[in-house]
Amino acid sequence: MTPTATYRLQLQPDFPFSAAGLAVPYLAALGVSHLHLSPVLEAVPGSSHGYDVVDHSRVRAELGGEDGLRQLADTARGHGLGLVLDIVPNHMAAVPRHNRALWEVLREGPGSPYARWFDIDWAAGGGRVLLPVLAGRVGDELERLRADGEVLRYGEQEFPLRAGTGGLPLAELLDAQHYRLGWWRLARTELNYRRFFTISDLIGLRVEDPEVFAATHGKILELVRDGVVDGLRIDHPDGLADPAAYLERLGEATGGRWTVVEKILTGAEPLPAGWAVAGTTGYDALRRIDGLFIDPVGVAELLGRYQEFASPAGDRGGHWATTVRRAAYRVVTHELAAETAVLTRLAVRICAEDPALRDHAPWALRTAVTELLVRVPVYRPYVTAGGACSREAEATLPDAAVREARAVFAVPEEASAVDVVRELALGRLGDGPDRAAFCARFAQTASALRAKSVEDTAFYRYVPLISATEVGGDPGAPAVAPDEFHAFCTRLARDWPTTGTALTTHDTKRSADVRARIAVLSECPEQWSELLTGPALAAPAAPDPQLAWQAWQTAFGCAGLPADELAGRLGPTLLKAVREAGLFTSWTEPDPGYEQAVSDFVAAGPAAGSGPARSALRQFADALDPFARANALGAALVQLTMPGVPDLYQGTEREYLALVDPDNRRPFRRPPAEDGSTDVSTDEKAVLTTAALRLRRDRPELFGESGTYTPLTAQGPAAAHCLAFCRSGEVVTAVTRLSLRLAGAGGWRGTELALPDDGRPWTDLLTPGREFPGGRVPVGELFAERPVALLSRAVREASAGHG
Repeated sequence: MTPTATYRLQLQPDFPFSAAGLAVPYLAALGVSHLHLSPVLEAVPGSSHGYDVVDHSRVRAELGGEDGLRQLADTARGHGLGLVLDIVPNHMAAVPRHNRALWEVLREGPGSPYARWFDIDWAAGGGRVLLPVLAGRVGDELERLRADGEVLRYGEQEFPLRAGTGGLPLAELLDAQHYRLGWWRLARTELNYRRFFTISDLIGLRVEDPEVFAATHGKILELVRDGVVDGLRIDHPDGLADPAAYLERLGEATGGRWTVVEKILTGAEPLPAGWAVAGTTGYDALRRIDGLFIDPVGVAELLGRYQEFASPAGDRGGHWATTVRRAAYRVVTHELAAETAVLTRLAVRICAEDPALRDHAPWALRTAVTELLVRVPVYRPYVTAGGACSREAEATLPDAAVREARAVFAVPEEASAVDVVRELALGRLGDGPDRAAFCARFAQTASALRAKSVEDTAFYRYVPLISATEVGGDPGAPAVAPDEFHAFCTRLARDWPTTGTALTTHDTKRSADVRARIAVLSECPEQWSELLTGPALAAPAAPDPQLAWQAWQTAFGCAGLPADELAGRLGPTLLKAVREAGLFTSWTEPDPGYEQAVSDFVAAGPAAGSGPARSALRQFADALDPFARANALGAALVQLTMPGVPDLYQGTEREYLALVDPDNRRPFRRPPAEDGSTDVSTDEKAVLTTAALRLRRDRPELFGESGTYTPLTAQGPAAAHCLAFCRSGEVVTAVTRLSLRLAGAGGWRGTELALPDDGRPWTDLLTPGREFPGGRVPVGELFAERPVALLSRAVREASAGHG
């Protein structure tokens, strides 16, 4: 059963299955078809997200266990809803006392039947796996380590002892284990197991092994077979050795249930056509929708004013491409140094075994690995060793990247290491398991590098318009023209009609409503600059101007929050921003003085509850409220009616102002209705959302695999400000874009939109009683009530059974 719309709930101990069950009547009334649940398998106790799985055979007890999940499914079915589960195939929590599989590996070593579960380079660790868990060097932590029977304890952490070693003196005991406890800082360079990005607490899984797949998916597949689960969301497929093969196996095991993947596509990159999925989770749609409401001319001017204000240079985000490249070098040589070392060791071994490849120096191969990794233009190549290398796969390591990488070498003969590494990465060189390992690990490392250098570093360094620094986004060219959007939707309708679409997720750095307000700044860069340099906002001194720019934009985006609530949420968000940027402080090398200056500035300025700065920002925000409203309503309606299956994040059916996690992962609370019912008719965004969702539910044939998408083009002086399309000849969506520029130019001024005409009138689903004939309609009349319109024709008698 393909969903018509899903609603994401963040499960956690404070919001278990029973709480989700209580929300079911309200969510059914909205019009969604499925609840989309965050991970439900057993996780680290207290986890607020569930991505740190420790046991794939059990449903999480803190959420209510399997009985609780099955009861939720029954409750949902009773209201016409199904369940979609988020699953995590790439990694587990590296917490031995909770992770039985890892416990057994640490106790028995490479001979353990569980050793095949994890990508551990035993040779690199001298036969032991490094566990970077100590607060200091091991010599400084000996007093905190003690053997207790068959267990080694370090604070609250526990580790298994190798059989027969429990009675040894501590120093000998530590050396006798299949693991080595080390200072946490060693993870950067010495780690010898694959992890999730740079998080050593999450150890990578080898689900490419059929036995590991079966063991880690057994419970999920049982829930699918039992009808408890209707569909799946796959977390981070780019971390897998062979995503295509994994998805094929999963599709066969689920009987082809609706499945979407959290795949970030860069630029015009397509989703691999052969993947056995319905599509992505929707970040590609998010970028296009957001881009519709960004003014390309204004954003260029905004960049100039940002450069003038913040004087960014080097790593500090003056130019997008340069910022990304410099961030990539930083990450690949520091945070991912261990991963680069793995690739270098594999390349050295492959070259040593082939006489034609010998005498490539390890340093040259390491340099080649580094230089090619930072030039991969997408998240990762999709190729397996020995398999056919497609043109798309070759494009992930283009000739231009090879030429640039070769230019780094002073001696041309040594530069040939670049060609060797490229061929290894594309699976066309070498032989045996090392070739396959290099090909997979290069792709996995490229994905981690892209995520860490772009999403978690460059996005916090390049901040002219922070609404554009979103997962899957392109801050260097954030605006999307209507023609480009229509072309994207036409491709979706043709190739991926049931893909996921999204505007806000648990991973977005700012909710859609926050981004909608900030996007208005691209239409008034001069006014924004004047406000920021004026006496009211300039008075609270910031540690650096770049921080001031993004702090005030963040506060502007959250202007709808009460002052006391804003103060409590803005500080942690901006502290995270400066740590992720890594310019003056970081998670691993914090600068207490700088961080205190950040906190002082935020408290005195952007988060101040009163004073001239607060008053000036509030006045500025109030003046732009109508235009922010147009953006928010327009983005919501486009997502809900474009090709694909819309996923609504918890609370976003109404105005939802949230910042980066953990701010956006607070427990869901159903909004109270005035009369205690599930009525949502008193909130403008909820009215729009409910109308669109119920339309999709009642007439799924218009939006599903058989539905069509037809762009509609307005005519007149303000035609560029109207984005419109028709679904299956029966539903028209029309929204206002760049409404501030529109108002400044004098409004619609006779602009018209031609509605398809078959003799039936068009009914406005957002305003009861309003109808329009087919043919040309003045856009000003269409948008007389609100800046968006959702029109539907009456169901024909012959097709009434579909309603």
